[in-house]
Amino acid sequence: MAAPSGSGPKSVRSGGGLPSPRMGQKPNVPSPVTGNTRRTMSGRYISISREEQDQSIEMGGDISADFPYTVHIPPTPDNQPMSGSNTPRAGDPAAGKGGQQFVSSTMFTGGYKAQTRGHVMEKVTGDNAHHVRGLTCQVDGCDGKTMRDERGEDVFPCECKFKICRDCYFDALNAGGRCPGCKDEYKNDDDHQDMHGGEELQSNLPERRALPGPTFDHEDSGKMERRLSLLKTNKPPLLMSQQHQTGGDSFDHARWLYETKGTYGYGNAVWPKDDSYMGGGDGGGGNGMGGAPPPSFNDKNRRPLTRKLAIAAGVISPYRFLAFLRLVVLGFFLTWRIQNPNKDALWLWGMSVVCEIWFAFSWILDQLPKLCPVNRSTDLSVLKDRFEKVSPENPRGRSDLPGMDVFVSTADPEKEPPLVTANTILSILAAEYPIEKLACYLSDDGGALLSFEALAEAASFARVWVPFCRKHIIEPRNPESYFLTRGDPTKGKVRLDFVKDRRRVKREYDEFKVRINGLPDSIRRRSDAYNAHEEIRAKRNQIETGADPSQPLNVPKATWMADGTHWPGTWVISGKEHSRGDHAGIIQVMLAPPGNEPIMGSADEENLIDTSDIDVRLSMLVYVSREKRPGYDHNKKAGAMNALVRTSAIMSNGPFILNLDCDHYIYNSLAMREAMCFMMDRGGDRICYVQFPQRFEGVDPSDRYANRNTVFFDVNMRALDGLQGPVYVGTGCCFRRIALYGFDPPRAPKEHSCWNLCCGGDKKKNRKKKGAKTKREVEVANLNGVHHEDDDGESRGLLPKQYGQSMAFVTSIPVAEFSGRPLADQGITNGRPAGSLTGPREPLDAATVAEAINVISCFYEDKTEWGQRVGWIYGSVTEDVVTGFRMHNRGWKSIYCVTKRDAFRGTAPINLTDRLHQVLRWATGSVEIFFSRNNAIFANSHMKILQRVAYLNVGVYPFTSIFLIVYCFLPALSLFSGQFIVQSLNVTFLVYLLTISVTLCLLAILEVKWSGITLEEWWRNEQFWVIGGTSAHLAAVLQGLLKVVAGVDISFTLTSKSGGDDIDDEFADLYVVKWTALMIPPITIMLVNLIAIAVAVSRTLYSTIPQWSKLVGGVFFSIWVLTHLYPFAKGLMGRRGRTPTIVFVWSGLLAIVISLLWVTISPPVDSQGLGGTGFQFP
Repeated sequence: MAAPSGSGPKSVRSGGGLPSPRMGQKPNVPSPVTGNTRRTMSGRYISISREEQDQSIEMGGDISADFPYTVHIPPTPDNQPMSGSNTPRAGDPAAGKGGQQFVSSTMFTGGYKAQTRGHVMEKVTGDNAHHVRGLTCQVDGCDGKTMRDERGEDVFPCECKFKICRDCYFDALNAGGRCPGCKDEYKNDDDHQDMHGGEELQSNLPERRALPGPTFDHEDSGKMERRLSLLKTNKPPLLMSQQHQTGGDSFDHARWLYETKGTYGYGNAVWPKDDSYMGGGDGGGGNGMGGAPPPSFNDKNRRPLTRKLAIAAGVISPYRFLAFLRLVVLGFFLTWRIQNPNKDALWLWGMSVVCEIWFAFSWILDQLPKLCPVNRSTDLSVLKDRFEKVSPENPRGRSDLPGMDVFVSTADPEKEPPLVTANTILSILAAEYPIEKLACYLSDDGGALLSFEALAEAASFARVWVPFCRKHIIEPRNPESYFLTRGDPTKGKVRLDFVKDRRRVKREYDEFKVRINGLPDSIRRRSDAYNAHEEIRAKRNQIETGADPSQPLNVPKATWMADGTHWPGTWVISGKEHSRGDHAGIIQVMLAPPGNEPIMGSADEENLIDTSDIDVRLSMLVYVSREKRPGYDHNKKAGAMNALVRTSAIMSNGPFILNLDCDHYIYNSLAMREAMCFMMDRGGDRICYVQFPQRFEGVDPSDRYANRNTVFFDVNMRALDGLQGPVYVGTGCCFRRIALYGFDPPRAPKEHSCWNLCCGGDKKKNRKKKGAKTKREVEVANLNGVHHEDDDGESRGLLPKQYGQSMAFVTSIPVAEFSGRPLADQGITNGRPAGSLTGPREPLDAATVAEAINVISCFYEDKTEWGQRVGWIYGSVTEDVVTGFRMHNRGWKSIYCVTKRDAFRGTAPINLTDRLHQVLRWATGSVEIFFSRNNAIFANSHMKILQRVAYLNVGVYPFTSIFLIVYCFLPALSLFSGQFIVQSLNVTFLVYLLTISVTLCLLAILEVKWSGITLEEWWRNEQFWVIGGTSAHLAAVLQGLLKVVAGVDISFTLTSKSGGDDIDDEFADLYVVKWTALMIPPITIMLVNLIAIAVAVSRTLYSTIPQWSKLVGGVFFSIWVLTHLYPFAKGLMGRRGRTPTIVFVWSGLLAIVISLLWVTISPPVDSQGLGGTGFQFP
């Protein structure tokens, strides 16, 4: 980090080529100039308040005109303006703690041609009712509460009675065991008994008895003792005593080894022959660890984390046979159709044959990837034993699981309500994953102050909600869904204070919702007041300077934050550098990264609930709004995701990334652990992502428009899991970070091509020398500073071209790659040592966040491979499918994880118009894929054959709409013309038609059997396939062709996540009719077929020689079309019982008039129209 040269105020500015301070460097931040700031009692510099500014102006003080935009970095514990006795030493725990505390209370902004600035937030929201009460820690920069015992009295670990919180106490112990106040070392256990409260602590200690030493049968026992593992705990005596007081059933190996002369280790440890670890066999000392049995060492670590469950042979074998049978019958049928044309209506026969050939081709593309479905299961108990159990490599039993960064994306608070986003954030913070390993990032692509303050309110409410969930094992951990869950909330709850706690938290949540709902009005009133104040000041200055009072005041209508400064993002009334496409980058750490040690709550009256035995730490929470400037292509959601990838790599660098939409919350708190079972299992290093199915709430019971999409998620995705893996569907997906960086899998995958299958290409490939390193191994080695002979140095020079100029980001890549490896074990070739991820993470500091601001600037991706090979791929509105395709094309595998309890749940548009626009966006993206280099036709040999067929179907299916629309009009044309698609309804045609239909129904029944869906869901999917194919898919094909041929860009609006206006009806939005041009083709098809049926029936009835076979054939297919379009027609009618009667009357009259008109224009044979011998009016 470098400071700007020259005189005047100085601020932290990002240096693109400098490593992140998280990698070992400390920033050298100059002391701020206090012209527009004042120093608080804690030593921080903050912005001058509005009243102080006014007083300064009245007294003749000079206030900078750009004050709202210039906020100076205050000194941190790492950087004091003066050197002296108060300057912290290197390695002082107060430095890291205070620096992180400063980061969590500072908003960082910056971007293109702008300095990176830190804005100390005195308050984030206007609500001051939730300030922390009680005594606070005396460590500089920390405002945590001091340690207390069970009676609520302060506990002082040092004789100087320096007040310190639990987190700072652990930091001090890890940094050398010295008190931050008197600088003396903390005394041992004997000295602690003389401290305040020492007698009580001593009296409550359970009886202890040293274990007998190990005995050996070998004569050379001394030599054997030297081989044994001996351990001395680093846990301080004070915390040891507190653990004795609280009690617990878990066995603490570190304490046992510290307090006894026991030995430790696998294979070389001789365990005592006693039946218990403490207190002998009498079970004494039940408190703490007394009476706890020794751990049983079984083969649990050898058990796999996951299992692949094949479909029963009695189901899958008939399924494959029927698919093959239908394929053969289709071949014979199409051959017969081509060889037997209808010479009376060749045009009708020709159109029908072309459509049927395409339908057969489309069915083959859809059916072939379904031949190998699989189910999978996980074993969470094995995961816990392997990564969170006391072992020689992990003596304190800390979690060895890798870090997880969760991305939540939002863009418009009007269409994506902040309350919905806040509930998603709360479900993430309450998830069952190691607290210190979890980090949540909210990407606000709209840069709205409403989203920012809503996130701040969510962070405040999380301090109540998250401990409540942990204490009572709440599911689901979305407060809105939990409190609306029907049934008995006390079922399975055993703690006596559950009802009281639930009542209090429910009331607190109701107040939280009211505050969220009131934020728009609060922001508006606050901004109006500040803007009026600014206009008064400007008018006063105009009068004092003698300017013309008639001149208009040039005062921008700004949006103001709660601390009286301009919001650096998008203003409600857009202004220069404050609009949706033109604003600075913003990063605000709402919740700082927690420490490595648990922090238990207390039963103080100031706490809403009793959390004395609950870990009250919260995972890191960060607000991110990337910089946007005119003239730059920001690449919509894909660009926002890539900005989060870079930001998280600098700030937390979790090796795995969970991507969620703002309306998809965690319904199963163990979902992340389910994903880790696959990633950490044998062969898991070749998995690029784990995709979870999407489940939806708020869908009407009949699922009129197939919103749940169960056929795709439970049939197609399970089948793809048996190949190379499911496609990425945009949300509910856990990524391996290194796969997003464009690397190949660790071991070269087998090539899948016709040449390899037929001509032995794999054997020729295997003749290469075994010592040759893969491209990925060389790249990762280069990042670690290890160079190989076969590396010419060119790849090292391409790193800035691939990832950008941030060396902090580049150096984070090998760390993420190493952290994401499975544990080294038998059969694992690319593992990491056990216990390598149990250490504490580095605290955040201002320089790290400033570097994160640099990587979200609008120009950072220029001349790099972001969006081309690295990160989410650009160039399509369905960036999710393209991103997954690129990973599969490099040889990675993906996994489909279906949990017993739904992992995630979200909302789906139940309104017909919103649903059609959603399908239009998906289909348009598929057309873009078909006309791009991401077409599966151009896939390389690393992708399996059937996987290519599945991706080819993704790009081809929208074109089926052309043939489907033609085929839906064919029955009407047949009825109008009196002809049919075949010469006559002979036995051969009927047998073929019956066989094809029966095999399709049997395949559907077997799919229902092995996938778990219902026949109703399958039928709804078939209906909406016709509805979407005759409306949105056709429009998608036209839009895609316009983009490819004419270069017309395609833009879409967000799907609204808010419900209908009728609060009494949950499904009110289902009945709202919103007109869109996409409805024209289906309406036309329905009207034409209805009229055709009426015309054909009338003509046949009044014909001298009626042709009933052609009538029956045409009417049957017309009814087939109308049956599929029935949900569409029902949606047009609106709410049941509200359709006016006149609509039905006029529809009947219109059908009669058109029928009579057709009879007049085209009279039957031997008839002279209305005036002839045929039909006559009376």
